[in-house]
Amino acid sequence: MTPRIWIKNPLAIHAPDVADTRGGVVVENAVIAEVVPLGEKPTLPVSDEFDASEHVVIPGLVNVHHHFYQTLTRALPDALNKPLFPWLKSLYPIWSKLDAEMISLSTELACTELLLSGCTTTADHHYLFSDAISDAIDLQVRTIKKVGIRATVTRGSMSLGEDQGGLPPRSVVQTEETILADSERLIGLHHDGDPGSMLQVALAPCSPFSVSASLMRDTAALARTHGVRLHTHLGETEDENMFCVRQFGQRPVDYLESVNWMANDVWLAHGIHFTDDEIKRLGAAGIGISHCPSSNMLLASGQCATLDCEAAGCVIGIGVDGSASNDGSNMIQEVRHAFLLQRLRYNAADITHKTVLDWATKGSSRCLGRDDIGSIAVGKRADMALFKLDELRFSGAGDALAALILCGAHRADRVMIEGQWRVIDQDPLDTDLRELTHKHHLAAQKLWNAS
Repeated sequence: MTPRIWIKNPLAIHAPDVADTRGGVVVENAVIAEVVPLGEKPTLPVSDEFDASEHVVIPGLVNVHHHFYQTLTRALPDALNKPLFPWLKSLYPIWSKLDAEMISLSTELACTELLLSGCTTTADHHYLFSDAISDAIDLQVRTIKKVGIRATVTRGSMSLGEDQGGLPPRSVVQTEETILADSERLIGLHHDGDPGSMLQVALAPCSPFSVSASLMRDTAALARTHGVRLHTHLGETEDENMFCVRQFGQRPVDYLESVNWMANDVWLAHGIHFTDDEIKRLGAAGIGISHCPSSNMLLASGQCATLDCEAAGCVIGIGVDGSASNDGSNMIQEVRHAFLLQRLRYNAADITHKTVLDWATKGSSRCLGRDDIGSIAVGKRADMALFKLDELRFSGAGDALAALILCGAHRADRVMIEGQWRVIDQDPLDTDLRELTHKHHLAAQKLWNAS
């Protein structure tokens, strides 16, 4: 008999598209085969059962914006208490010293940290390349497969150095020819566009202040030739708006349109400083936006107008952003921060725990162009996170699902990806957390000392 696992009788479950899920979920061949109503049993025999009566079950969280390498520079003294541009200026010289071991360790730690927080799919935006790490994406892919998380790796790029009016130093800037050739190589080598794919590739010029307009246009053309998605930072700060006007004679959204990026195969990081008219235009194009609340608060960047963007037609997802501007990779905490930050902008009735959970699951999945993940329903991939409410912070909670967000869940008890348990009893399989932390911290110290 094909293995059929019944995750039965959960304390609560987030599956808004299914009428009654309280009997649990049956997983078969890496997909959700059945959703069981309360008091009933699966229609076909099962080979294994997991009693989820002490667990809240949610779809695996989907992180749509991160910079794994930044886990090596958390809470760095030189970067504290600065807005985006000065913050970047203080960190670029340090990041330029990254080596291959640092890329691998930072990727492993970030993915493991995400996994433990209930995240089953992540995107990473890596845009720093040098002679020492010209194969950074290949190193990431190898490590991602080791951890077992589903991922979209984005081949980032920077082509506009300080000497050309950009922000990054020349040591981490590449030629457009090198960037485009490597982008095409990575798509051919690593991208899997089939349903259930564990690894996809997207192309991601870093930002308007670090790449040329010609690279933006050529990257868009290359991505569409190969059917992969596009990602970049946009609308994060007022400084960016002023840079675009000074450098290109246009505001960021006008610039985006001029380089052929106003389309539904694009998702943006942050999306804060847009006018009402710009929001309408972004929505009409079906643009995705990764809301990154922790980073936006830490760098004092502002608030994304999530509901306005969504009403206009944009897709809203959630990203933890880089661990030098967060300074963590905890996706369930990011959902809570989105809930709290957005309630400062909108009415309490309009921003609920279900709203932000939907952004972090269905919305994030749509940002990545995927309809096979992000929800608990028959036919979807079996990616789920199970949380227990047995900590002091949850005592006295009346609504178990709401308690995850309002009381501040931090660590999943179990995590399933593609029908396989990847976390059991709050521990990731096949990972020695103590050893990983030790090696990662030594790599961080090596990086600081090299700068």
